Order: sequence, then C-alpha cells, then structure tokens
Amino acid sequence: MYTISKNKVRDTMKKSGIKTQKELAEKMNITTNQLSMLLSPKFDPIKSNAKKLCEVLNVSLDDIMAKEQPSMYFANDSIKIAEEDKDSYNEHQYSEDNDFIDVQDIIPLQNYNVVELFAGAGGLALGLEKSGFNTIGLVELDKFACQSLKTNRPSWNIIEEDITKVAEIGISNYIDTNNEIDLLSGGYPCQAFSYAGKKMGLDDVRGTMFYYYSKILDELRPKIFLAENVRGLVNHDKGRTLETMIKVFSDLGYTIKWKVLSALNYNVAQKRERIVIIGIRNDLVEQYKISYKFPKSYGKKLTLKDILKNVPKSDGAKYPESKKKVLDLVPPGGYWRDLPEHLAKEYMGKSYYSGGGRTGMARRLSWDEPSLTLTCSPAQKQTERCHPSETRPFSVREYARIQSFPDSWTFSGSMANQYKQIGNAVPINFAHAVGLSIIDVLNKMNNNQL
Repeated sequence: MYTISKNKVRDTMKKSGIKTQKELAEKMNITTNQLSMLLSPKFDPIKSNAKKLCEVLNVSLDDIMAKEQPSMYFANDSIKIAEEDKDSYNEHQYSEDNDFIDVQDIIPLQNYNVVELFAGAGGLALGLEKSGFNTIGLVELDKFACQSLKTNRPSWNIIEEDITKVAEIGISNYIDTNNEIDLLSGGYPCQAFSYAGKKMGLDDVRGTMFYYYSKILDELRPKIFLAENVRGLVNHDKGRTLETMIKVFSDLGYTIKWKVLSALNYNVAQKRERIVIIGIRNDLVEQYKISYKFPKSYGKKLTLKDILKNVPKSDGAKYPESKKKVLDLVPPGGYWRDLPEHLAKEYMGKSYYSGGGRTGMARRLSWDEPSLTLTCSPAQKQTERCHPSETRPFSVREYARIQSFPDSWTFSGSMANQYKQIGNAVPINFAHAVGLSIIDVLNKMNNNQL
C-alpha cells in the first residue's frame, strides 16, 4: 500500500517556507484534523485533498509518496495519527509486532510479591492480584481512595501517606522487608521537567512524582517494575519527558521496553489507551537471557451491550434540563453534527466554527460500540458520554463496569469522588493482561533456577 511520507512532507514544507501543520492546513483551506487524516497510514492518497497538497507544495505525488507502514508511535513524531484510524493501527500493531505474547493461559508458578505506588482505588492492584500477585503494600494519599481499598481488601497493607515522605524515610519502614519484591508498579502523574543545561538524570527531576517513584525503585531494587501513564506522555514536551524517564530508569540499572496499549484489546469495553513502561533489572536480563513481551490482543472487542447487562442500581449524575433537551435529539452513536444547525451552533458556541473533530461534544454512545475513554466527571461538555438509550450520564456502577471493576468492589466518598476514583483507575482486565505478561517473565526466571 502506498502512503504519503510524513518525512518527505516535512522536508518539502521546510523548502516551501511552511513552518507548521496549522499553516499548511490553512493554505490548503482544510482543517488540521483533515490534514491528519490525509497523512494517516489508512488514507488513499488519490483524492482531491492530496492533489491540493501537491498544488500548495508545488510538487507531484511521486515527490511525497513512499511505500511504508509505521509500526510504532514515536515520541518525536509531531504528525499524529487521526482518531478515526486508531483501531486499524492497533490491529496492525498487535498482529505484526514480535514483541507480543499470548498471555491467556499463563499461570504463576509460585507466589510473586508486588508493591504499588499511587494506588488510587485499586484498579491496577486488583488486576495484578487477579493475575497472581501478592500485594505487600500500596501507597496512596487520597483518603477516599484509601477507604475504598481498606473496605474491599482489609488484609492489604494500605500506606495512607504522602509519597514524598515515604521516599524520604524509606519505604522499607512501611513494608515487611523479609519479603522479596518481584514487582514495583504504579502510575505516577506526568509532569514537565526543565532541561536547560541538564544531563537528564535523576537529580534533574527532583520534586516531581516521577522522582519519588524512581527513588523508591532504587531503594527496593525489584526484579521488574511497571509504570503506566496517559498516552499523551509519548509526545509530552516533544518526547523529552519520556526520554528523560527512560534514561533515569536505565541509569538505575534496568532494561526498558515501552508501548502504547489499548484496553479495548483485553476484554475492556472502552477505547482507553495507556503507555506501559516495563523494566527488568539488568543483572537478571544477563543471568537468565530473558526479555519482556507485551500481552497480545485477545481478539474479540467488547461493546457496551456485552458488559452493561443487569448492572446494580446506583447513584448517577444528571444533566441540566437544557442539556437534556439537546441530547434527546442525538441518536445512538451520534454527536453534535446530528443536531439541527441552529441548535448545534447554540450548543457548541465558538467551537462550532473551529471545524474538524470535537466528536466528544453532545456525544451519545451506542450499544454496539465500546465506550470512549471515561473521564473523572461523567458530564463534561467536551467529552460527553451519554447513555445509549436514556438521556443521562452513566451511573456509578455502570462506570465501574466499563472499567471492568467487579460489582462487589465498592467506592467510598461522595458520588463525585466515586466517579473520580473510577475514572482515574486502570481497567482491571487491562491490568490483568499486563500482569500475566510480567508473570511470564518471572516464571521463566523461576524455571531457570530449578
């Protein structure tokens, strides 16, 4: 398949004095979203916009064509793959990449221990427990999230403390040091670093949540670590934030692999993407000649119809009457473009004239599709997720089902706080799949010791 080469387009833009994608889109009289679609690997270039691109750059199609198919999102790639193409991209990645392994039949050969930082309401911890890990300690500051953890798992060692204090005095003061730590896990908040005159080492990120994660990693020296974060980390500060993190982890003595994975591929009815960073201690890589492989897609994609049957009754947010009247007019699977033009203009405001995407506004989901990524609030205007057949946001228990929490898992605090805990969580089934892929590595170490 022939696609438009992004590198060739960039080079030609420079020669033509065009500095940004926005400027190029304006010269072509199209939106930046349309330009992204034009440059995506799925796009058929023999279209009117491709001809328009050639006219603006004063080149022929042959000058900007290449036979290529990207195999990974790169941190320094400023031309993003369009939202509409992500599913087809993920299918290519999961089916072709040799860095994947089928995890569905993996079982632990012994008990493996995990310590978790930034535990939240337990999504990641529950998924790791499901895959076979024994939880030694969980660090979390939010009192409502801690109460949720204590309510559901009274036997867990919940460390309700500021991570800065834990790192300062040492996590060994909070956990049983007689236990060997096989895994350190957690999703630290992504923060920008200052690079001017820096060597991009651990001291350069002091004061960030990543710094404290790394300090505790250095203290515990587990066999493996798992760090997960939002997909945006890949391009954060032009990729330099991720580059720094990987360098710090490498300096601490770990062999690193990372990828952007979609929860939709692991029995989660949600288009939720996260970057997963895995590190294996260098001495173990050398001793056992092993490498990590990410969990292969399960194949089947779940929809809301598959997972929202017989959901327990629970509290749920409501729309103001004015918003409800608007969303009443949107069909399942539709969004603001399905509204009468005068209503769309009124509802969208200035956003109406920006063109392109914004498909999250006035969005009603369909029973035959997965949910879009859940947010911490179920009724935000920019990221609407209206119930397929009722004009309301999803209830708390529906939110939990979409994140693959079991119905037995309860959440403490106000309704708003419960939504926040669920929205921030790692989907359990996604964490389970990643956990099994780590179990596979630990099993191989265990086998080599026998």
